Amino acid sequence: MMNSFKGLEPKGIWNYFSDICKIPRRSSKEEKIVEYLLEFGKKHNLETIADEAGNVLIRKPASRGYENRKSICLQSHVDMVAEKNSSSDHNFDTDPIQPFVDGEWVKAKETTLGADNGIGIASQLVILADTGMEHGPVECLFTTEEELGLKGAYNLKPGYIHSKILVNLDSEDEGELFIGCAGGIDTTATISYKTRRVPADSVAFRIDISGLKGGHSGDDINKNRGNSIKILNRFLWSVSERMPIRIACFDGGNQRNAIPREAYAIITVRQSHSQKLRDEFDQFCFAIKNELSESEPGLKTELKPADLPQVVLTKKYQLRMLNLLYACPHGVISMSKSIRDLVETSTNLASVKFTGSDTYTVSTSQRSSVESEKENIANTVSSIFELARAEVRQSDGYPGWEPNTGSEILKITVESYKKLFGKEPVVRAIHAGLECGLFLEKYPDLDMISFGPTIRGAHSPDERVEINSVKKYWDLLLDVIAHIPQHKNHNQGD
Repeated sequence: MMNSFKGLEPKGIWNYFSDICKIPRRSSKEEKIVEYLLEFGKKHNLETIADEAGNVLIRKPASRGYENRKSICLQSHVDMVAEKNSSSDHNFDTDPIQPFVDGEWVKAKETTLGADNGIGIASQLVILADTGMEHGPVECLFTTEEELGLKGAYNLKPGYIHSKILVNLDSEDEGELFIGCAGGIDTTATISYKTRRVPADSVAFRIDISGLKGGHSGDDINKNRGNSIKILNRFLWSVSERMPIRIACFDGGNQRNAIPREAYAIITVRQSHSQKLRDEFDQFCFAIKNELSESEPGLKTELKPADLPQVVLTKKYQLRMLNLLYACPHGVISMSKSIRDLVETSTNLASVKFTGSDTYTVSTSQRSSVESEKENIANTVSSIFELARAEVRQSDGYPGWEPNTGSEILKITVESYKKLFGKEPVVRAIHAGLECGLFLEKYPDLDMISFGPTIRGAHSPDERVEINSVKKYWDLLLDVIAHIPQHKNHNQGD
């Protein structure tokens, strides 16, 4: 695959990002990118180590005359969310991402781009490879399985990194500096069901909900975006009240941290009710498209004939599923009382999957910047699942990152931004999860900040990164590194 970024600046970042796009690295399948990083460190004669979780740490010594500077750790995650349009035959385990330039943005052909967090990785590699750059000691930490619950950071052992300053390169709004984030937990239900043979004189239909924006379940949860599972279930619940439909299959969403964009169901109905079903569907589609006309102009709905399945859910188990999905909350639960426009607590109904063995799985994720509220919404979802007689599992979760407005690295970064761009950056917390909370548990003395280029549509095939913002992000990162101070015991007069 040719370099799709010819002529873009900064050249080094785009060259490395082009290489990264060629390496399959979906979450839990990061072996090839880890191998690439280990070979990179070896090639450049840098201290390179990997831990049991696959996290890679590459250390670059200070340039001559800068040995007394404080060490800084630059951190990114190596995995990417593997989302694609239903029309795509892309194989995330073998195929390279196909990026392209579209005006002021870089996008990918029908898949997630992986700028989250590939741009962060690329910038670290430029710094590690540059032999002329002046800087103090630098550590570059590359963590694994961030998109699957921050597993690499969770398994990071104390003492692995030496720096007391850490810059997380995983934020997605240029001009905004992040000093806090929400904690999160996943709640998953596995529900058994029974089936019966398809009633006589039945016909089958497939119902598809598609064209939704989806997006990041933290960054985009407050944007009134449609949830394909909720929309599909709403129709099925409503129509089941008025005619004897039977569900054979229900499938929607993929990633725990993405708002589901597509869902489909296979249903049966008696031949005599088929026209009434079409009429009900048309009325529902008119209503839902009107409700979401501003936030989801691309919403597509389709009902078409399908092959007749052999079995369908019994009435009892079908009703249990429809009620469970209707009752399961999705969206913003509460807003912050202290930080304007910050979502405090939310929950994402992420996916429904029939396993083919008389069970289906419902996956959700909860976030909150208040630990007790995180537990409360997770328990709310769990209680709903238990009412449906589900087997419920909850992840270990991860902590939030409490803001430190007196941070030294925050002051340095704010001053660098003002000097470079002539205006104040926005300093705030984020509802999305970052690894910083876990780092702080293991390294209580860490002074941290997070910033990055502008990325939109993360965790969806609409993911794109703004070209000009990458240059501004890069200039800021270099200036911050250049202004890392000396250790106090080396300063004259101390």
